[in-house]
Amino acid sequence: MNTPQTTINLIRYVVAYVFITSGFMKLISTDLGNYFINLGLPYPHITMYVIAYLEMICGIFILVNKSVKNAAIPLIAIMIAAILLTKIPTLNTGFMQFAFISRLDIIMLVLLFILYTRSPR
Repeated sequence: MNTPQTTINLIRYVVAYVFITSGFMKLISTDLGNYFINLGLPYPHITMYVIAYLEMICGIFILVNKSVKNAAIPLIAIMIAAILLTKIPTLNTGFMQFAFISRLDIIMLVLLFILYTRSPR
């Protein structure tokens, strides 16, 4: 068994799962949709749909191991924007609170970076 490739495959499956479900939930959950719309982004409905579909499409590409590097790029941008828009404002409550709230976003960003740098395609 090729352990490094098995590890990359496991990372691919987990990342794909997170982004496919996240994108889908943005489309069907009223609460999540309202939260996203209240972030103060321009054209919030259009932005939410674009991001939701990007997450699902890129997640599917990662899942089926097609254009993984290209699929990781918009997801990295989405994660950076999510940290900047929703996590950085919590720094005023203290660093540990910020570290706790942003832990999963940071982990996803690291996993995407691993996929980007380690994927052959």
